[in-house]
Amino acid sequence: MSEAVAIMADFSDTKIAGKTAHDYQERRVLQMKTVMKFYKPYIFAVLLIIGVLFGQAMCELALPGYMSKIINKGIVMQDLETIKSVGLIMIVVAFASMVFSISGSFIASRVAAKSARDIRAALFHRVMEFSPAEMNQFSTASLITRSTNDVQSVQMTTVMMLRMAIFSPIMGVGALINAVNTKASLTWIIGVTLAGIIVLMLAIFFMVMPKFRVLQLKLDKLNLLIKERLSGLLVVRAFNTEGLEEKRFDLANLDLTKINIFINRVMSFMFPALMVIMNICSIMIVWFGSKMADHGNLMIGDMLALLQYAMHIILSFLFIAAMFIMIPRAAVSMRRIGAVLDVEPGIRDPEEPVSIEEHRGTIEFRDVSFAFPDAARNSIDHVSFKAEPGHTTAIVGGTGSGKSTLLNLILRFYDVTEGQILMDGVDIRKLELKELRDMIGYVPQKGLLFSGTIGSNIKTGNEEASGEEVMEAARVAQADGFIMEKPEGLDQAVAQGGTNVSGGQKQRLSIARALMKKAPVYLFDDSFSALDFRTDRELRKALRESTADSTFIIVAQRINTIMDADQIITMDRGRIAGIGTHRELLQNCDVYREIAASQLSEEELRKEGI
Repeated sequence: MSEAVAIMADFSDTKIAGKTAHDYQERRVLQMKTVMKFYKPYIFAVLLIIGVLFGQAMCELALPGYMSKIINKGIVMQDLETIKSVGLIMIVVAFASMVFSISGSFIASRVAAKSARDIRAALFHRVMEFSPAEMNQFSTASLITRSTNDVQSVQMTTVMMLRMAIFSPIMGVGALINAVNTKASLTWIIGVTLAGIIVLMLAIFFMVMPKFRVLQLKLDKLNLLIKERLSGLLVVRAFNTEGLEEKRFDLANLDLTKINIFINRVMSFMFPALMVIMNICSIMIVWFGSKMADHGNLMIGDMLALLQYAMHIILSFLFIAAMFIMIPRAAVSMRRIGAVLDVEPGIRDPEEPVSIEEHRGTIEFRDVSFAFPDAARNSIDHVSFKAEPGHTTAIVGGTGSGKSTLLNLILRFYDVTEGQILMDGVDIRKLELKELRDMIGYVPQKGLLFSGTIGSNIKTGNEEASGEEVMEAARVAQADGFIMEKPEGLDQAVAQGGTNVSGGQKQRLSIARALMKKAPVYLFDDSFSALDFRTDRELRKALRESTADSTFIIVAQRINTIMDADQIITMDRGRIAGIGTHRELLQNCDVYREIAASQLSEEELRKEGI
């Protein structure tokens, strides 16, 4: 749902609350400047391209003049020596033009590819810094599109800009100067032709430009639809909604197709229209030039040279016009990329970090409150407790009571709104994020595995670990049994998202991954929910033995999982309803007693004196 909201927000980002049109335009300019900074390291290469393309233009502009000499002096005057000497020069100039052209294309391609590489790397790095709050500003599908499709669009336009946007003006101006010098009385034909091209290009530009941004947003929407439906394919099949999902996909696909068809129709009209204009220009030059030649006012060679100069001028404007069609789409992509890069992560390292000399793992909440952005009330409200090394602290409560949020605050996925969280007596906001998170072994609520092997997933917690250490962590996590049953053991491939392992196996591998860190603090976010009671019991026993000196904080739904915890914190609507042992809370906490009554049998409750 959050991704869908982000997509809709993307559609309406021109309507920014409290912002004027000037503010919005200024923001768009800043977003484009953010991307333009990636071209600074290649200034020398760009200057070299300009020099190479200038050489190519001069070579190509010289060829019509040499051809005019061959016709006027060599062919008309039957001077064979002129034909040979000038023809040889033309061959050398044409070869030099080819060398310049190949060199310019090669350098432009390298600059475009390397700048695109830098932009992709910067996008990935920035997204890696995002907290959940920043991630909610964009959809996952949109971030993927921006990192691939948008960067590719910018790269292609960069190549064209470095080639055509530099070469075409040089060629066009040079050809116009030579055309005027050849026979000024026919340059009015070129002027009329250029006026027609400019009118055509402006009409196409204003028709197509608004569609490019819509095209990218439609692509985002389609990517989101595909991602969600493929991720929830089993649910779709279970509810027999394949037909409905196909209709939704067809609608999104049709929207994207309509935009593409409109753009392609306009573009397919543009080039034939330009060719018609160019051919009309050629006919006019030949028509009026032949009449002038009949009266002896124009030589045939000069007329043909003028014709070539006219073609150079028209083609230069044609390429410039094509660039004006490509630039709006690239500008949309650049703004979308810049929008991501301009987001400053809210969770950052402090300017003057403090380091903990001895990592013991004591965690203390001091009157902590937290509210999500734009939330009507606090999700965590004045919470205080302390978790000590060698002890297990369990957190229970109803859905939405703030259990997982407490763990997210410890990891600094979010920062507290009020109060402090202390790690070994130091406010965690004063610690570097790397130091803080190196002290914590975290097992998320949803077991997440990466494509690779079982061994590589476990070693995410410690890339330098040996095979024996990996298997020891797997043994503690009760994962060694099913690992050894796999044909390739630790080298068994894991599909994307871990789709080829069960939910319980995912959780055990996630726990093994966390244990590889040998951290002073372990956070388990309802990480036993997919385990049977026997595996749950054996796992908790193994954890107590192997990590006796660490601080354990466990979020759990099942009372059986946390009955032996040293302290149990019962949450209710963001507040602490009670703290104590299992027996104490049964006696003193109504919220905990209700949870226990819903899970334990009457006989078990009677044993506890309830």
